[in-house]
Amino acid sequence: MMSDISAQEIVGLRKWLYRHLQPSAWNKDGLSPLNRFIFVVICLAVAVAVLESEPAIYQGREKWFFAAEMVFGSIFLVEYLARVWTSAENPAYGGGLRGTLRYIFSLPAIIDLLAMSTLFLVFVGNETSILRLFRLIRILSLAKLGRYSSAIRAMAEAVKSRRYELLMSLAIACMLLLTSSTLLYIVEGDAQPAVFGSIPRAMWWSIATLTTVGYGDVVPATVIGKLLAGVTAITGIGLIAMPTGILAAAFSDAIQRQREAKKHKEPVGQG
Repeated sequence: MMSDISAQEIVGLRKWLYRHLQPSAWNKDGLSPLNRFIFVVICLAVAVAVLESEPAIYQGREKWFFAAEMVFGSIFLVEYLARVWTSAENPAYGGGLRGTLRYIFSLPAIIDLLAMSTLFLVFVGNETSILRLFRLIRILSLAKLGRYSSAIRAMAEAVKSRRYELLMSLAIACMLLLTSSTLLYIVEGDAQPAVFGSIPRAMWWSIATLTTVGYGDVVPATVIGKLLAGVTAITGIGLIAMPTGILAAAFSDAIQRQREAKKHKEPVGQG
C-alpha cells in the first residue's frame, strides 16, 4: 500500500513539475514562477559569458567567475534532468520511455545539454582559444528562451507557413547573385583581375551590393560595370524587401491566430 501511495506521489510530483516547466501546460497568464527563475538565470549566465571574454574584467576575478559558473551549471543540470524526467508527461513525445528518448534527441534538449555542458568546462581551464570558444557556446542558452516566448513561437510558425515562398526568394537571390557576378566578371575581369578575375571573386562584390551593405572595398571601374552595379543595387533593394514582406505578413497572421486561440480558450478556463 505504501509503495502504491509513493508511486502516486511521484507521478503527482512529475505532473506538477511538468506544468511549471512546460509553458504550454501552464494554465495561467505569463510564465510560471519556476520558468521566471530560469529566465533570469539564463540572462545572468549569458551576461557572465560576455563579461568573461573581456580580460580587463576577468583577470583578477577568476574565482568569482568560477563560482558563478558552478552555480549556473548546477542549476542548468537540475533543470535538464527535470525536463528529461517530466518529458513523459508531454503528449508531443508520446509518453513513456520512448517519449523520453524522443525528447533527449530533440533540438530543445540538445540546446539545453550543450549550454549546460560548456559551463562545466571551467574544470578544463582557460589555456587555449579553442577551449574558450567552446565555453562561449553557452550563449546557446538564449535559444532556450524561445520556449518561453509566444512571439518567438509565432515567428517559427510564420517561417514554417511561408517556407515555400522563402525558398523561392532564396532561389531568386542565388540566381541574381550568379548573374551579377558573371556579368561583372565579363566586364571588369580584365580591368581588375585581383577582385573580378573570376566569378567566385566577383561574388564578394555581388553579395555586398545585393544585400545593400556596400562595403566599398571593391568597386567597378568601367562605365558598363558601373551601370551594371547600379542595376544590381536597385535589384538588391527589392531582393531584401521580398522576404521581409513575406515574413511580416506571416508573422501578423500567426499573432492573430494566437489571439483568436486565446479568446476561444478563455471561456473554457473560466468554466
